[in-house]
Amino acid sequence: MHENHDAEPLNPRIVFEMVQAFQKSAALKAAIELDVFRAVGEGPGDLVSIAEHSKSSERGMRILCDFLVINGILIKEDGKYKHTPSSAAFLDPASPACMASIAQFMSDPSIYRTYDHLADIVRTGRTNLPGAGTVEPENPVWVLFAEKMAPMMGPMAGPLGAVVLEGHSGPMEVLDIAAGHGLFGIEIARQNPQAHVTGLDWAPVLRVALENAKKAGVEARYKMLPGSAFDVDFGGPYDVVLLTNFLHHFDHETCVSLLKKVRAALKPGCRAITLEFVPNEDRVSPPMPAAFSLTMLTSTIAGDAYTLSELTSMYTTAGFNNITAHPIPRSPHTIVMGRA
Repeated sequence: MHENHDAEPLNPRIVFEMVQAFQKSAALKAAIELDVFRAVGEGPGDLVSIAEHSKSSERGMRILCDFLVINGILIKEDGKYKHTPSSAAFLDPASPACMASIAQFMSDPSIYRTYDHLADIVRTGRTNLPGAGTVEPENPVWVLFAEKMAPMMGPMAGPLGAVVLEGHSGPMEVLDIAAGHGLFGIEIARQNPQAHVTGLDWAPVLRVALENAKKAGVEARYKMLPGSAFDVDFGGPYDVVLLTNFLHHFDHETCVSLLKKVRAALKPGCRAITLEFVPNEDRVSPPMPAAFSLTMLTSTIAGDAYTLSELTSMYTTAGFNNITAHPIPRSPHTIVMGRA
C-alpha cells in the first residue's frame, strides 16, 4: 500500500471557516456603521464608553468587539479594547489611510447580493445583474466607486505616476480612460506641472474626479470627456493613455479592440498604461489578484483577472511593442505598459 507521508491530518476547520466567512464581512460592516473604530481610537476603550458612543446595547457591543478581537482586528487587554496597528491605520476614521469607505463600497447590496446566486452564475458563466452588469451604461455603482475607493487607489497613484513620467518633465497630454475618482491622472498632473489630463468616464463620475482635481490644485489642467470609451472620439494625439482597472471588465477581443483605438490616439512611440490585478500563469496565485476573477464572474458578462501573458497578447495584437510589467510593492496591482 502506498503511504503518503506529506498528507496533513484531516481537519474540517477550513470548511467551517468558509461556510461562516459571511460573519466576518457582516461584523466589519456593522462595526464601521456603528463607528466602533473611532470610539476605540479615542479611548478609553471600555465596553460602556464604546456602547454609549455607538448608541448600542452593552451585550451586543461586547459580542461584536470580542468577535473582532477573535479575528485579529482589535486587541483586548484587561477588559478594554485597543487598536491593532492595522485597525489604527486602516479602520480608524482619524487615520488619513482609513479604508472604511472601501468596505462600504465592497459590501454595497447591488454587488454583494449577486453571491447569493453564485451557483446559477457559475452555470451560465456570467453575472445575473441586469444588462452588461457593472459596465452597463451609466451604472450608478461607479459614482459610489469614485467616492469610496480613493483610499485604496490613492497609494498606487504615486508609483504609477513615477512609471508614467520616468523622470521626464515638459508638456504632456494624458488621456485617463474610465477615470473614476481621477486620482491617477491627477497624480501625473501633480508630479508634472506641464501635464494636461483629459478624464473620460460617465458625466456623474467625472464630477467626483473634478472635485479631486480641485483639491489637488490641478483643476486648470484637468478636462472632462463624458461618455463611453467605446463610443466617444478620444481626440489627441496623446503622450500617455491610462486604462486603470478597466480591461478586466471585458473579454479578450473587446480589450484588443479598445487597445487598437487607444493606439490610434497615441503619438508614435508613446505609451498605453494599464493597472490590473495580474495573477500568475497558474491563475491561483498570488491569492488576491487570482481571486479577483470571481468578482468579475459575478459582476460582468465576460470579464476576468488576466495573466501577464494574456495582457501581453492583447497589447501585441493591438499593435503595441516593448510590453513591460511593473508590480507595485505591497500591493496586489501590477502596471503593464506598451509602446505604440
